[in-house]
Amino acid sequence: MSRRRVVLIEFNELCPTLLDRWIDEGLLPNFKRFRNGSNTFVTMADEVEAPNLEPWIQWYSLHTGLSYDQHGVFHLTNGPNAGHEDIWQYLARRGFRVGNFGSMNAGPHGASSGFYVADPWCAEQPSIPSDLQVFQSFVAKNVREYTNQNKLNNIVEALSFAFFMTRHGLKLQTLLQFAERLVAERTYDKDSQWKRATLLDLLQSDVFFNLLKRSDYDFVTFFSNSTAHFQHAYWRHMDPVPFLIKPSEEELARYGGAILYGYQQMDRLLERFFALEGRGYTLILASALSQQPFVRGDESGGQRFYRPKDVHSLLEKLNIRPDSIEPTMTNQFMLRCAPSDISRIRAALLGVKYDGVPIFGITEAADEGIYFGCSLRQIVPADAILTFGDGSQVIDFYDNFYLIDGLKSGRHHPDGVFWLKTNSYRRNEGRVSILDVFPTLVELVAGSASGYEIAEDGNGRTGRSLLTNIQGSDVAAAAE
Repeated sequence: MSRRRVVLIEFNELCPTLLDRWIDEGLLPNFKRFRNGSNTFVTMADEVEAPNLEPWIQWYSLHTGLSYDQHGVFHLTNGPNAGHEDIWQYLARRGFRVGNFGSMNAGPHGASSGFYVADPWCAEQPSIPSDLQVFQSFVAKNVREYTNQNKLNNIVEALSFAFFMTRHGLKLQTLLQFAERLVAERTYDKDSQWKRATLLDLLQSDVFFNLLKRSDYDFVTFFSNSTAHFQHAYWRHMDPVPFLIKPSEEELARYGGAILYGYQQMDRLLERFFALEGRGYTLILASALSQQPFVRGDESGGQRFYRPKDVHSLLEKLNIRPDSIEPTMTNQFMLRCAPSDISRIRAALLGVKYDGVPIFGITEAADEGIYFGCSLRQIVPADAILTFGDGSQVIDFYDNFYLIDGLKSGRHHPDGVFWLKTNSYRRNEGRVSILDVFPTLVELVAGSASGYEIAEDGNGRTGRSLLTNIQGSDVAAAAE
Protein backbone atom coordinates (compact mmCIF):
# COMPACT_ATOMS: atom_id res chain seq x y z
CA MET A 1 0.00 0.00 0.00
CA SER A 2 1.25 3.50 -0.83
CA ARG A 3 2.12 5.85 1.98
CA ARG A 4 0.04 8.89 2.74
CA ARG A 5 0.03 11.88 5.05
CA VAL A 6 -2.54 11.77 7.85
CA VAL A 7 -4.26 14.34 10.09
CA LEU A 8 -5.94 12.77 13.12
CA ILE A 9 -8.62 15.14 14.44
CA GLU A 10 -9.25 14.28 18.10
CA PHE A 11 -12.57 15.76 19.26
CA ASN A 12 -12.75 14.34 22.76
CA GLU A 13 -15.81 12.30 23.79
CA LEU A 14 -18.15 13.18 20.94
CA CYS A 15 -21.11 10.79 20.91
CA PRO A 16 -21.86 8.72 17.79
CA THR A 17 -25.61 8.89 18.50
CA LEU A 18 -25.68 12.67 18.93
CA LEU A 19 -23.65 13.17 15.77
CA ASP A 20 -26.03 11.01 13.74
CA ARG A 21 -29.08 12.69 15.27
CA TRP A 22 -27.97 16.27 14.60
CA ILE A 23 -26.52 15.45 11.18
CA ASP A 24 -29.88 13.96 10.17
CA GLU A 25 -31.64 17.07 11.50
CA GLY A 26 -29.45 19.24 9.26
CA LEU A 27 -27.68 20.96 12.15
CA LEU A 28 -24.09 19.82 11.45
CA PRO A 29 -23.33 20.33 7.74
CA ASN A 30 -19.58 19.82 7.97
CA PHE A 31 -19.85 16.69 10.08
CA LYS A 32 -22.34 15.47 7.44
CA ARG A 33 -19.83 16.19 4.68
CA PHE A 34 -17.12 14.36 6.63
CA ARG A 35 -19.30 11.35 7.50
CA ASN A 36 -20.74 11.00 4.01
CA GLY A 37 -17.23 10.82 2.56
CA SER A 38 -15.87 8.34 5.10
CA ASN A 39 -15.70 4.75 6.19
CA THR A 40 -17.18 5.07 9.67
CA PHE A 41 -16.66 2.87 12.70
CA VAL A 42 -17.97 2.90 16.26
CA THR A 43 -15.04 2.15 18.54
CA MET A 44 -15.08 0.37 21.89
CA ALA A 45 -12.88 1.74 24.66
CA ASP A 46 -10.15 -0.44 26.08
CA GLU A 47 -11.85 -0.33 29.51
CA VAL A 48 -15.65 -0.09 29.63
CA GLU A 49 -16.30 0.86 33.27
CA ALA A 50 -15.06 3.43 35.79
CA PRO A 51 -12.53 4.10 37.16
CA ASN A 52 -10.49 3.18 34.07
CA LEU A 53 -12.94 4.63 31.55
CA GLU A 54 -11.24 8.02 31.63
CA PRO A 55 -10.02 10.00 28.61
CA TRP A 56 -6.42 10.29 29.81
CA ILE A 57 -6.33 6.47 30.05
CA GLN A 58 -8.23 5.71 26.84
CA TRP A 59 -6.37 8.19 24.66
CA TYR A 60 -3.12 6.76 26.00
CA SER A 61 -4.28 3.29 24.98
CA LEU A 62 -5.27 4.56 21.53
CA HIS A 63 -1.94 6.33 21.00
CA THR A 64 0.23 3.40 22.14
CA GLY A 65 -1.85 0.46 20.94
CA LEU A 66 -1.48 -1.02 24.42
CA SER A 67 -4.31 -1.97 26.75
CA TYR A 68 -4.61 -0.49 30.23
CA ASP A 69 -3.56 -3.87 31.65
CA GLN A 70 -0.33 -3.48 29.68
CA HIS A 71 0.53 0.18 30.14
CA GLY A 72 -0.94 0.83 33.62
CA VAL A 73 -1.18 4.61 33.09
CA PHE A 74 -3.94 5.69 35.47
CA HIS A 75 -3.37 9.40 36.14
CA LEU A 76 -3.41 12.39 33.89
CA THR A 77 0.23 13.65 33.68
CA ASN A 78 1.62 10.07 33.99
CA GLY A 79 1.68 9.43 30.25
CA PRO A 80 4.72 11.49 29.24
CA ASN A 81 6.92 9.63 31.74
CA ALA A 82 5.51 6.11 31.38
CA GLY A 83 8.07 5.02 28.80
CA HIS A 84 5.82 3.34 26.21
CA GLU A 85 6.42 4.12 22.56
CA ASP A 86 3.41 5.98 21.18
CA ILE A 87 2.38 6.59 17.56
CA TRP A 88 4.43 9.81 17.18
CA GLN A 89 7.58 8.21 18.61
CA TYR A 90 7.06 5.07 16.55
CA LEU A 91 6.80 7.02 13.30
CA ALA A 92 9.48 9.58 14.15
CA ARG A 93 11.99 6.83 14.89
CA ARG A 94 11.37 5.57 11.36
CA GLY A 95 12.07 8.92 9.76
CA PHE A 96 8.57 10.35 9.40
CA ARG A 97 7.81 13.98 10.26
CA VAL A 98 5.22 14.16 13.02
CA GLY A 99 3.34 16.75 15.05
CA ASN A 100 1.22 16.63 18.20
CA PHE A 101 -0.98 19.58 19.09
CA GLY A 102 -2.48 19.00 22.53
CA SER A 103 -3.19 15.26 22.41
CA MET A 104 -4.07 14.06 25.90
CA ASN A 105 -1.46 12.55 28.24
CA ALA A 106 1.23 12.26 25.56
CA GLY A 107 4.89 13.19 25.85
CA PRO A 108 7.38 14.71 23.39
CA HIS A 109 8.19 12.59 20.36
CA GLY A 110 11.86 13.56 20.32
CA ALA A 111 12.02 14.68 16.68
CA SER A 112 13.35 18.23 16.37
CA SER A 113 11.87 18.55 12.86
CA GLY A 114 8.29 18.16 14.09
CA PHE A 115 6.15 20.00 16.62
CA TYR A 116 4.79 19.16 20.07
CA VAL A 117 2.38 21.08 22.30
CA ALA A 118 1.46 19.23 25.50
CA ASP A 119 -2.10 19.05 26.74
CA PRO A 120 -2.88 21.68 29.40
CA TRP A 121 -2.39 19.19 32.25
CA CYS A 122 1.07 18.02 31.11
CA ALA A 123 2.39 21.52 30.54
CA GLU A 124 5.71 20.84 32.30
CA GLN A 125 6.78 18.97 29.17
CA PRO A 126 8.95 21.10 26.82
CA SER A 127 7.34 22.35 23.61
CA ILE A 128 8.84 21.65 20.19
CA PRO A 129 9.90 24.09 18.81
CA SER A 130 10.63 26.01 21.98
CA ASP A 131 8.84 29.20 20.88
CA LEU A 132 5.53 27.34 21.30
CA GLN A 133 6.15 27.28 25.07
CA VAL A 134 4.51 30.71 25.45
CA PHE A 135 1.28 29.34 24.00
CA GLN A 136 1.44 26.08 25.94
CA SER A 137 2.10 27.71 29.32
CA PHE A 138 -0.58 30.39 28.98
CA VAL A 139 -3.26 27.96 27.87
CA ALA A 140 -2.34 25.43 30.56
CA LYS A 141 -2.59 28.00 33.34
CA ASN A 142 -6.00 29.22 32.23
CA VAL A 143 -7.46 25.76 31.56
CA ARG A 144 -6.26 24.17 34.80
CA GLU A 145 -7.38 27.14 36.90
CA TYR A 146 -10.64 27.99 35.11
CA THR A 147 -12.69 27.12 38.22
CA ASN A 148 -10.40 28.97 40.63
CA GLN A 149 -12.42 31.78 42.22
CA ASN A 150 -9.27 33.64 43.26
CA LYS A 151 -7.38 33.59 39.98
CA LEU A 152 -5.94 36.86 38.65
CA ASN A 153 -4.94 37.44 35.07
CA ASN A 154 -1.29 38.40 34.74
CA ILE A 155 -1.17 41.32 32.31
CA VAL A 156 2.43 40.58 31.34
CA GLU A 157 1.59 36.97 30.49
CA ALA A 158 -1.50 38.07 28.56
CA LEU A 159 0.48 40.59 26.50
CA SER A 160 3.19 38.04 25.81
CA PHE A 161 0.54 35.57 24.66
CA ALA A 162 -1.14 38.17 22.45
CA PHE A 163 2.20 39.03 20.83
CA PHE A 164 2.86 35.33 20.27
CA MET A 165 -0.50 34.90 18.54
CA THR A 166 0.11 37.81 16.16
CA ARG A 167 3.26 36.03 14.95
CA HIS A 168 1.79 32.51 14.82
CA GLY A 169 -1.25 32.61 12.62
CA LEU A 170 -3.91 34.62 14.49
CA LYS A 171 -6.82 35.09 12.07
CA LEU A 172 -8.98 38.17 11.75
CA GLN A 173 -12.02 35.89 11.97
CA THR A 174 -10.82 34.68 15.36
CA LEU A 175 -10.52 38.25 16.64
CA LEU A 176 -14.01 39.02 15.35
CA GLN A 177 -15.45 35.99 17.13
CA PHE A 178 -13.75 37.04 20.37
CA ALA A 179 -15.22 40.53 19.98
CA GLU A 180 -18.64 39.12 19.16
CA ARG A 181 -18.58 36.94 22.27
CA LEU A 182 -17.63 39.85 24.55
CA VAL A 183 -20.36 42.06 23.08
CA ALA A 184 -22.91 39.25 23.41
CA GLU A 185 -22.11 38.74 27.09
CA ARG A 186 -22.70 42.41 27.79
CA THR A 187 -25.86 42.85 25.72
CA TYR A 188 -28.15 40.20 24.22
CA ASP A 189 -26.60 36.99 25.61
CA LYS A 190 -25.80 37.75 29.23
CA ASP A 191 -24.74 34.97 31.61
CA SER A 192 -23.22 33.06 28.68
CA GLN A 193 -19.60 33.05 29.83
CA TRP A 194 -19.68 29.26 29.56
CA LYS A 195 -19.45 29.64 25.77
CA ARG A 196 -15.91 30.98 26.08
CA ALA A 197 -14.53 27.45 26.20
CA THR A 198 -14.91 27.20 22.41
CA LEU A 199 -12.72 30.27 21.87
CA LEU A 200 -9.68 28.23 22.89
CA ASP A 201 -10.39 25.90 19.97
CA LEU A 202 -10.07 28.88 17.62
CA LEU A 203 -6.72 29.94 19.04
CA GLN A 204 -5.42 26.38 18.93
CA SER A 205 -6.53 25.93 15.34
CA ASP A 206 -4.90 29.20 14.25
CA VAL A 207 -1.54 28.08 15.62
CA PHE A 208 -1.99 24.51 14.36
CA PHE A 209 -2.76 25.54 10.77
CA ASN A 210 0.08 28.05 10.84
CA LEU A 211 2.47 25.19 11.69
CA LEU A 212 1.13 23.14 8.79
CA LYS A 213 1.42 26.17 6.51
CA ARG A 214 5.13 26.41 7.25
CA SER A 215 5.93 22.79 6.44
CA ASP A 216 4.49 19.43 5.41
CA TYR A 217 4.20 16.51 7.84
CA ASP A 218 3.52 12.81 7.55
CA PHE A 219 1.35 12.51 10.66
CA VAL A 220 -0.17 15.19 12.91
CA THR A 221 -2.87 15.32 15.58
CA PHE A 222 -5.15 18.10 16.81
CA PHE A 223 -7.02 17.74 20.13
CA SER A 224 -10.07 19.64 21.41
CA ASN A 225 -11.90 19.17 24.71
CA SER A 226 -14.52 21.93 24.85
CA THR A 227 -17.59 19.87 23.93
CA ALA A 228 -16.63 17.09 26.34
CA HIS A 229 -16.76 19.73 29.07
CA PHE A 230 -20.23 20.87 27.95
CA GLN A 231 -21.52 17.28 27.99
CA HIS A 232 -20.28 16.71 31.53
CA ALA A 233 -21.80 19.95 32.77
CA TYR A 234 -25.06 20.25 30.84
CA TRP A 235 -26.38 16.80 29.90
CA ARG A 236 -29.37 17.07 32.23
CA HIS A 237 -30.24 20.42 30.63
CA MET A 238 -30.24 18.85 27.17
CA ASP A 239 -32.25 15.83 28.36
CA PRO A 240 -33.78 16.30 31.84
CA VAL A 241 -36.13 13.30 31.63
CA PRO A 242 -33.81 10.61 33.13
CA PHE A 243 -32.78 12.78 36.09
CA LEU A 244 -34.51 12.98 39.46
CA ILE A 245 -32.97 16.40 40.11
CA LYS A 246 -34.46 18.58 37.39
CA PRO A 247 -32.96 21.85 36.20
CA SER A 248 -35.04 24.97 36.72
CA GLU A 249 -36.80 26.72 33.85
CA GLU A 250 -34.13 29.43 34.02
CA GLU A 251 -31.36 26.82 33.78
CA LEU A 252 -33.10 25.09 30.87
CA ALA A 253 -33.32 28.38 29.01
CA ARG A 254 -29.67 29.16 29.67
CA TYR A 255 -28.05 25.75 29.15
CA GLY A 256 -30.57 23.62 27.25
CA GLY A 257 -28.74 24.17 23.97
CA ALA A 258 -25.21 24.12 25.38
CA ILE A 259 -24.18 20.70 24.07
CA LEU A 260 -25.58 21.36 20.60
CA TYR A 261 -23.74 24.70 20.68
CA GLY A 262 -20.49 22.81 21.33
CA TYR A 263 -21.10 20.42 18.45
CA GLN A 264 -21.95 23.30 16.11
CA GLN A 265 -18.78 25.18 17.04
CA MET A 266 -16.78 22.04 16.30
CA ASP A 267 -18.70 21.74 13.04
CA ARG A 268 -17.47 25.20 12.06
CA LEU A 269 -13.94 24.29 13.10
CA LEU A 270 -14.07 21.06 11.08
CA GLU A 271 -14.56 23.03 7.87
CA ARG A 272 -11.00 24.35 8.14
CA PHE A 273 -9.59 20.84 7.92
CA PHE A 274 -11.11 20.10 4.50
CA ALA A 275 -8.59 22.42 2.84
CA LEU A 276 -5.82 20.03 3.91
CA GLU A 277 -7.20 17.37 1.58
CA GLY A 278 -6.11 19.54 -1.31
CA ARG A 279 -2.55 19.26 0.01
CA GLY A 280 -2.68 15.48 0.00
CA TYR A 281 -3.63 14.84 3.64
CA THR A 282 -6.01 12.04 4.63
CA LEU A 283 -8.39 13.16 7.39
CA ILE A 284 -9.47 10.96 10.31
CA LEU A 285 -11.89 11.92 13.08
CA ALA A 286 -11.70 10.11 16.44
CA SER A 287 -13.28 10.60 19.86
CA ALA A 288 -11.81 7.61 21.82
CA LEU A 289 -14.95 7.41 24.02
CA SER A 290 -18.22 9.30 24.52
CA GLN A 291 -20.74 10.21 27.24
CA GLN A 292 -24.15 9.26 28.58
CA PRO A 293 -26.49 10.60 31.33
CA PHE A 294 -25.22 10.35 34.91
CA VAL A 295 -28.21 8.53 36.40
CA ARG A 296 -26.83 5.62 38.38
CA GLY A 297 -27.36 4.88 42.08
CA ASP A 298 -27.86 7.92 44.27
CA GLU A 299 -26.25 10.23 41.73
CA SER A 300 -29.38 10.63 39.60
CA GLY A 301 -28.83 14.35 39.36
CA GLY A 302 -25.11 14.20 38.69
CA GLN A 303 -21.94 14.62 40.72
CA ARG A 304 -20.87 17.62 42.79
CA PHE A 305 -17.27 18.77 43.19
CA TYR A 306 -15.66 20.94 45.83
CA ARG A 307 -12.35 22.72 45.32
CA PRO A 308 -10.04 24.59 47.71
CA LYS A 309 -10.33 28.37 47.47
CA ASP A 310 -6.59 28.66 48.01
CA VAL A 311 -4.84 25.30 47.97
CA HIS A 312 -1.52 26.79 49.12
CA SER A 313 -3.13 28.40 52.18
CA LEU A 314 -5.03 25.22 53.01
CA LEU A 315 -1.90 23.06 52.87
CA GLU A 316 -0.04 25.60 55.01
CA LYS A 317 -2.71 25.17 57.72
CA LEU A 318 -2.00 21.42 57.58
CA ASN A 319 1.76 22.02 57.82
CA ILE A 320 2.23 20.56 54.34
CA ARG A 321 4.93 22.23 52.24
CA PRO A 322 5.49 20.24 49.03
CA ASP A 323 8.09 21.08 46.41
CA SER A 324 5.31 22.03 44.00
CA ILE A 325 1.51 21.96 43.64
CA GLU A 326 0.09 21.20 40.21
CA PRO A 327 -3.63 21.33 39.34
CA THR A 328 -4.58 18.26 37.33
CA MET A 329 -8.36 17.84 37.12
CA THR A 330 -11.26 20.04 38.28
CA ASN A 331 -10.97 19.08 41.94
CA GLN A 332 -7.60 17.31 41.96
CA PHE A 333 -4.01 18.37 42.54
CA MET A 334 -0.63 16.69 42.47
CA LEU A 335 1.83 17.42 45.26
CA ARG A 336 5.42 16.78 44.27
CA CYS A 337 7.65 16.03 47.22
CA ALA A 338 10.59 13.97 48.40
CA PRO A 339 9.84 10.24 48.83
CA SER A 340 10.65 10.57 52.52
CA ASP A 341 7.82 13.09 52.96
CA ILE A 342 5.05 11.07 51.30
CA SER A 343 3.87 9.14 54.36
CA ARG A 344 3.73 12.26 56.54
CA ILE A 345 1.81 14.26 53.92
CA ARG A 346 -0.55 11.36 53.33
CA ALA A 347 -1.31 11.10 57.06
CA ALA A 348 -1.91 14.86 57.32
CA LEU A 349 -4.38 14.83 54.40
CA LEU A 350 -6.23 11.78 55.70
CA GLY A 351 -6.51 13.55 59.04
CA VAL A 352 -8.81 16.20 57.59
CA LYS A 353 -12.33 14.97 58.35
CA TYR A 354 -15.94 16.01 58.00
CA ASP A 355 -18.37 14.27 60.33
CA GLY A 356 -15.58 11.85 61.27
CA VAL A 357 -14.79 10.80 57.68
CA PRO A 358 -11.66 11.86 55.69
CA ILE A 359 -12.59 14.32 52.96
CA PHE A 360 -9.62 13.77 50.66
CA GLY A 361 -9.21 11.01 48.12
CA ILE A 362 -5.51 10.17 47.83
CA THR A 363 -3.33 8.11 45.53
CA GLU A 364 0.44 7.99 45.43
CA ALA A 365 2.35 8.73 42.25
CA ALA A 366 5.28 6.32 42.66
CA ASP A 367 8.14 8.33 44.21
CA GLU A 368 7.00 11.62 42.70
CA GLY A 369 4.40 12.59 45.27
CA ILE A 370 0.66 12.40 45.89
CA TYR A 371 -2.54 13.08 43.96
CA PHE A 372 -5.31 14.42 46.18
CA GLY A 373 -8.71 16.05 45.89
CA CYS A 374 -11.88 16.61 47.90
CA SER A 375 -14.01 13.48 47.55
CA LEU A 376 -17.21 14.89 49.07
CA ARG A 377 -20.10 14.59 46.59
CA GLN A 378 -23.08 15.35 48.82
CA ILE A 379 -24.46 18.78 49.67
CA VAL A 380 -22.34 20.11 52.53
CA PRO A 381 -24.30 22.25 55.05
CA ALA A 382 -23.46 25.94 55.34
CA ASP A 383 -22.20 25.53 58.91
CA ALA A 384 -19.99 22.48 58.21
CA ILE A 385 -16.77 22.23 60.22
CA LEU A 386 -13.62 20.26 59.37
CA THR A 387 -11.35 18.76 62.00
CA PHE A 388 -7.68 17.97 61.53
CA GLY A 389 -4.50 17.18 63.39
CA ASP A 390 -5.41 15.37 66.58
CA GLY A 391 -9.06 16.32 66.06
CA SER A 392 -8.94 19.39 68.24
CA GLN A 393 -8.15 21.80 65.41
CA VAL A 394 -11.11 22.99 63.38
CA ILE A 395 -11.73 25.13 60.30
CA ASP A 396 -14.91 26.21 58.55
CA PHE A 397 -15.55 24.17 55.41
CA TYR A 398 -16.78 27.03 53.22
CA ASP A 399 -14.00 29.33 54.36
CA ASN A 400 -11.66 26.93 52.63
CA PHE A 401 -13.71 25.21 49.87
CA TYR A 402 -16.30 26.20 47.32
CA LEU A 403 -18.80 24.22 45.26
CA ILE A 404 -17.87 24.23 41.59
CA ASP A 405 -20.82 25.62 39.67
CA GLY A 406 -23.26 23.00 38.42
CA LEU A 407 -23.61 19.23 38.60
CA LYS A 408 -21.57 16.85 36.49
CA SER A 409 -24.48 15.19 34.71
CA GLY A 410 -22.69 13.48 31.82
CA ARG A 411 -20.52 10.43 32.49
CA HIS A 412 -18.31 8.39 30.22
CA HIS A 413 -19.51 5.75 27.78
CA PRO A 414 -17.17 3.28 25.98
CA ASP A 415 -18.50 3.96 22.45
CA GLY A 416 -16.42 6.28 20.30
CA VAL A 417 -16.13 7.67 16.77
CA PHE A 418 -13.58 6.68 14.14
CA TRP A 419 -14.22 8.14 10.68
CA LEU A 420 -11.62 7.61 7.94
CA LYS A 421 -12.09 10.01 5.03
CA THR A 422 -12.10 7.98 1.81
CA ASN A 423 -14.40 10.10 -0.41
CA SER A 424 -17.12 7.45 -0.27
CA TYR A 425 -19.54 6.54 2.52
CA ARG A 426 -19.62 3.16 4.23
CA ARG A 427 -20.93 2.46 7.72
CA ASN A 428 -19.12 -0.52 9.25
CA GLU A 429 -21.39 -2.51 11.53
CA GLY A 430 -20.49 -3.68 15.02
CA ARG A 431 -17.72 -2.19 17.13
CA VAL A 432 -13.96 -2.17 16.81
CA SER A 433 -11.37 -1.70 19.54
CA ILE A 434 -9.54 1.58 20.00
CA LEU A 435 -6.42 -0.62 20.06
CA ASP A 436 -7.01 -1.09 16.30
CA VAL A 437 -6.29 2.60 15.69
CA PHE A 438 -2.52 2.33 16.22
CA PRO A 439 -1.91 -0.29 13.48
CA THR A 440 -4.35 1.51 11.17
CA LEU A 441 -2.34 4.72 11.48
CA VAL A 442 0.93 2.85 10.99
CA GLU A 443 -0.33 1.22 7.81
CA LEU A 444 -1.71 4.48 6.43
CA VAL A 445 1.46 6.50 7.08
CA ALA A 446 4.15 3.86 6.60
CA GLY A 447 2.43 1.81 3.89
CA SER A 448 2.57 -1.36 5.96
CA ALA A 449 1.58 -2.43 9.47
CA SER A 450 4.18 -5.19 9.45
CA GLY A 451 6.16 -5.39 12.67
CA TYR A 452 4.04 -3.02 14.75
CA GLU A 453 2.87 -5.76 17.13
CA ILE A 454 5.87 -5.78 19.47
CA ALA A 455 6.29 -2.61 21.45
CA GLU A 456 9.69 -1.36 22.53
CA ASP A 457 9.06 -2.48 26.11
CA GLY A 458 8.25 -6.01 24.96
CA ASN A 459 4.49 -5.73 25.38
CA GLY A 460 2.63 -7.20 22.44
CA ARG A 461 0.08 -5.01 20.64
CA THR A 462 -3.08 -6.93 19.88
CA GLY A 463 -4.87 -4.49 17.57
CA ARG A 464 -5.39 -5.10 13.86
CA SER A 465 -5.48 -2.52 11.07
CA LEU A 466 -8.99 -1.40 10.16
CA LEU A 467 -7.94 -1.05 6.54
CA THR A 468 -8.80 -4.73 6.16
CA ASN A 469 -12.44 -3.67 6.72
CA ILE A 470 -12.32 -1.06 3.99
CA GLN A 471 -12.96 -1.89 0.37
CA GLY A 472 -9.98 -1.66 -1.95
CA SER A 473 -11.44 1.17 -4.02
CA ASP A 474 -12.07 3.18 -0.87
CA VAL A 475 -8.47 2.76 0.28
CA ALA A 476 -7.25 3.90 -3.11
CA ALA A 477 -9.47 6.96 -2.95
CA ALA A 478 -7.96 7.94 0.38
CA ALA A 479 -4.54 8.21 -1.23
CA GLU A 480 -5.64 10.47 -4.06
